[in-house]
Amino acid sequence: MRNWPLWTAALWWGSLSTLGFGVVPLLFVHLPSAAVAGTMAAHLFEAQTVLSLALGLALLLAAVARRGDVLLPRGASVLWFVAAAMALALASQWVVAPRILAREDLRLWHALGSAMYVGQWLCAGLIFRAWLKPREQAQV
Repeated sequence: MRNWPLWTAALWWGSLSTLGFGVVPLLFVHLPSAAVAGTMAAHLFEAQTVLSLALGLALLLAAVARRGDVLLPRGASVLWFVAAAMALALASQWVVAPRILAREDLRLWHALGSAMYVGQWLCAGLIFRAWLKPREQAQV
């Protein structure tokens, strides 16, 4: 059971990958209108935000329990990337999403929201890699 942070990080990165790069694009292809697809995507992104916050909190607790010694290449602490990913999730949900739903300057807010999502995905990938690294070293 000591590998639960690795599985938590994998779930976070995997859920972001699946939703953002698989499910949401398919909504816009297969649903009858962009408005319907956008509404559905908004609900899914809201659920992803809740999941991201829960998984991020669990990983923060795991890193603190290990005295923050989970490091990325070049010695950066994973804590900063967890906090950044969680902040991006909150900003996307509470700042960007309402403007997209209000159809306020859609091109700008959609681009900003997409950039924030990719930023969150990159952070989650780095977090997963950081938790994977100690496991790889133990097997060598």
